Amino acid sequence: MKTIRAFVDTDNTVTLVCPACNTPKNISVASFKDKCHFLKVRCPCEQIFRVHLDFRQNYRKSTELPGIFVCLKPAGIGGGRMTVNDISLGGIAMTVPERHNLQIGCILNLSFNLDDRKKTLLKKKAVVRSITGNFIGCKFTDQALYEREIGFYLKS
Repeated sequence: MKTIRAFVDTDNTVTLVCPACNTPKNISVASFKDKCHFLKVRCPCEQIFRVHLDFRQNYRKSTELPGIFVCLKPAGIGGGRMTVNDISLGGIAMTVPERHNLQIGCILNLSFNLDDRKKTLLKKKAVVRSITGNFIGCKFTDQALYEREIGFYLKS
């Protein structure tokens, strides 16, 4: 069964488009916000498909951008190489190849180049929000810095 990703608008509505007949339908998904994010949908054309509701505040773009990180707080944790796996206006998800001592709440300095035409260098501060092995989710603390560059990058 085919699964379609649908980005939820700020008013908790989403436009579903049937993959078979391309019929669009706007629905409210507010009741699913803190519950199930997968729906099974039956179109009037009898096509059945799954929908993954994405409630993220910011669109994320998949990447494979090399960079470096340095832990500012707490001191003494150090830093190392990283790969930015995805980026949004609000943060990044990254992987580190080595063992690390990062913890949720660590403040990091991140430095990496976008793979855009200009190879834009980004230097951002971020706080670690999630850790699963070597996969680390970070939220930018300096939202306005480089917002324009990241915005253009996300649209390309």
